[in-house]
Amino acid sequence: MMRRKLLSSIAAFGLVLGAAAHAQRPSTARPGAAPLTVASPDGALVVSVSVSGQVTWAVALRGAPVLLPSRLSLSLSDGRTLGASPVVRATRTRAVNDVLHPVVRVKRAEVRDQFNERRIEFVGGYALIVRAYDDAVAYRWTTALPGEITVRGEDATFSFAADHGTYFPEETSFQSHQERQYKRVKISEIGARFSSLPAMVVLEGGVKAVITEADLFDYPGMDLTGDSASHSLRGLFPAYPKTVELRRDRDEVVTAREPYLARTRGTRDFPWRVLVVASHDETLLSTDIVYRLASESKLTETAWIRPGLVAWDWWNANNIYGVPFRAGVNTETYKHYIDFAAEHGIPYIILDEGWYPLGNLLATVPAIDMDAISSHARQQHVGLIMWVIWKTLDGQMQPALDQFQRWGVKGIKVDFMQREDQWMVNFYERVAQEAAKRQLLVDFHGAYKPTGLYRTYPNVVTSEGVLGLEQSKWSDLASPDNAVTFPFLRMLAGPVDYTPGAMQNAIKTDFKPIWSRPMSQGTRGQQLAMYIVFESPLQMLADSPSNYRKEPESLAFLSRVPTVWDETRVLSAKVGEYIVVARRSGSAWYLGALTNWTARDLDVDLSWLGAGSYAADIFRDGANADRAGVDYAREARTVTATDRLTLHLAPGGGFAARIAPR
Repeated sequence: MMRRKLLSSIAAFGLVLGAAAHAQRPSTARPGAAPLTVASPDGALVVSVSVSGQVTWAVALRGAPVLLPSRLSLSLSDGRTLGASPVVRATRTRAVNDVLHPVVRVKRAEVRDQFNERRIEFVGGYALIVRAYDDAVAYRWTTALPGEITVRGEDATFSFAADHGTYFPEETSFQSHQERQYKRVKISEIGARFSSLPAMVVLEGGVKAVITEADLFDYPGMDLTGDSASHSLRGLFPAYPKTVELRRDRDEVVTAREPYLARTRGTRDFPWRVLVVASHDETLLSTDIVYRLASESKLTETAWIRPGLVAWDWWNANNIYGVPFRAGVNTETYKHYIDFAAEHGIPYIILDEGWYPLGNLLATVPAIDMDAISSHARQQHVGLIMWVIWKTLDGQMQPALDQFQRWGVKGIKVDFMQREDQWMVNFYERVAQEAAKRQLLVDFHGAYKPTGLYRTYPNVVTSEGVLGLEQSKWSDLASPDNAVTFPFLRMLAGPVDYTPGAMQNAIKTDFKPIWSRPMSQGTRGQQLAMYIVFESPLQMLADSPSNYRKEPESLAFLSRVPTVWDETRVLSAKVGEYIVVARRSGSAWYLGALTNWTARDLDVDLSWLGAGSYAADIFRDGANADRAGVDYAREARTVTATDRLTLHLAPGGGFAARIAPR
């Protein structure tokens, strides 16, 4: 990762402070002693750390409380609790104002990384690092202890001033794909229930506080549960697996757990605990805080990492028609997918479940000739991405990935992990490392939320952990309501493999789940707009080539939509209601809008366009889209920065446009 230092006065001041620690004589803080503070660069967010008896942190936004003093500690198996009876040895502060250049441009080509930081070092070989950004605050523990340590527990508490409402992605088990609905519950109603992350608390005045984590390595992922203290949430962590039972080829169930969270290096940084604080909902869509907090890229050569669209076989059950062969998981079908991709400039296709006999990645089913498929893909300049079950990959990783490399495969889709204990978190990193050695992209399906692995290993280009379009094969959960909710939560953490692109589009009363010939809820305009609103550098085209060929206008638009962006502007948004986003790739802008099941008109100011005139290729909901979800209208017009557009969105509707200089 290249970094360009901006030599501003505040950064220079921070370097001076960072070079000279404010040393103190070791002492236990006096009761009532002033807290140690750090403020965001704009001064709006202030974090206060108290070290009186125990370590707590509190957060305020423009003087109003976001978090009340909340406990922080790590408990070790030798009886020590880091953060209890703390003795401060020294504190250090610094200010940073950098520009990061992502290898994979999920939101933008340049990421401003500006923060103020305080490092509080304690007697006993540990420290707390606290950062304040303009859009978020975060803390992490760091230790300098000899040998290996065993972490028995962690206290990460978030105490609020009132019984606020939440968006709570409730889980029922640690065995989870983290594909959850966001329940609207009060903090007091949570009790012993728990949720995955990110989760949102709605404060007074509409301020949103979203809790997540970043830079997760060699440690379990964090969930949230209620706390016995009033109006509090508390981190919940899966303990290390002691015994497991394999049920089917993909479901490894933890049947007993150790009495600890992690055995790990004694000298290390622990994950960031992150609180995004947003006065405006738009901030939740524009923030890239998880990327900024993640460790820098460990890959030195990255030119081979090429994001793009992917033609996907599984969602539509390989229902190709109008062809002279029997469609299915066979060589002829995948050659057809390759030809379809090549014809429309789509760089990848996926071979999803069925290509190998379950349990053995080193073989193919009789109907698959991988030499013929890979040879045809090379001739057509289309990359192959292979679906694998994680457990089988774990047992055959070296020979399987070597075989993929011999076939010329460009990526893997790893599925059904369903856990976030320390063992599984380490599996993710091992896959990222081994795939990178062979120049393979990685899509983690059946996965926990992103925590920044996509920065540290930029070949990890997307992951699931969302109620995606696949749900429409068996439920009604992938609704327009969901489509304008999860981007403010799950997508805040990183790229999201939602798998859009349905050409069969149904209004609410017409929708029904059909496994082999699925449809989407909402309009055609909504499906097209998802490619602009949803962020995924490896973006699926979920429907059948036969269905796309019947919709040449929609396919022509989709095949041109980029999957990475030079610039992102969130123009208007409200959690659970609507989103309007403009993204730029090169000189071309793309404008996308989504609404829930409520029809609405949205007025868009185009002043963000540059000088001159632009050709706008517009797809909007048709006049009868409220009765037939497939109805859309296409319009070509000239626009300038002085123009405004009124977006008429049907129930479950959307708007998509490509706006390029004339």
